[in-house]
Amino acid sequence: MKISVVDNGGQWTHREWRVLKYLNVDADIIPNTTPGDEIIADGLVLSGGAPRISDEKLKLGRTDEYFQLDIPILGICVGAQYIARYFGGEAGSAQTPEYGKTTVYIKKENDLFIGLPEKIIAWESHNDEIKELGDEMEVLASSDDCPIQAFKHKIRKIYGLQFHPEVEHTEFGSKIFENFLKVCEVD
Repeated sequence: MKISVVDNGGQWTHREWRVLKYLNVDADIIPNTTPGDEIIADGLVLSGGAPRISDEKLKLGRTDEYFQLDIPILGICVGAQYIARYFGGEAGSAQTPEYGKTTVYIKKENDLFIGLPEKIIAWESHNDEIKELGDEMEVLASSDDCPIQAFKHKIRKIYGLQFHPEVEHTEFGSKIFENFLKVCEVD
């Protein structure tokens, strides 16, 4: 199995890659300027990043093309915000930016959260957040200050996480990646 991590300039992009390597996955990091038709992978991770979704969308490269691929996609932080916007939702400045530890409440068991408790401690680092989802998406988790911490496409295998599962401070982060890999195996 091969998973490509799309680099959106995030401070933890290498951690996402490293978690996948620890899970014995053939993983690489590719720039977000990589044409979609050049990607050969069983799944994509859209990394977090420095660009503000509200006014720096162009810094997210060719990400639109990646939704034409018929493979599972996991967006983290700005990657999740991009997914939400692409599918008709809204993302922008958070009323309460989150940094550090927060409690995430899992509202719905799904592919990513199989085997996890109803609440987990997760690590945050965001000024922007997902404000609304399009009709094709559904909310999976929330926190006290961010009502959309996790979501998924209702039909396709596309997921978004506002929090960072790749950092050691997030409980069950490796398990979330393992669950994503199981989705990629089935595809």
